[in-house]
Amino acid sequence: MENETEKYRRARKRAKELKGFYSHLATFVVINIFMIAVNLLTNPNELWFYWPLFGWGFGLFWHFCGVFVFNQFGKDWEERKIKELMEKE
Repeated sequence: MENETEKYRRARKRAKELKGFYSHLATFVVINIFMIAVNLLTNPNELWFYWPLFGWGFGLFWHFCGVFVFNQFGKDWEERKIKELMEKE
């Protein structure tokens, strides 16, 4: 049986990761809407807003992957897999 303190530690770590990603996403949306508005209102003939949008979007994509895709193969996954394999034997 898993220790309650260990469960709490992992849950807290996961909540912190999720909060970090959602904060990053919210900031990305707000700032990029602002940059698009500034670009279109000041110089609509020369569009530049997409450069920071794509650059930052690329970083946000990797943050997403780190939190939702690759996270499942972290240290916690290793520990769970070892316990699972030990229980089978």
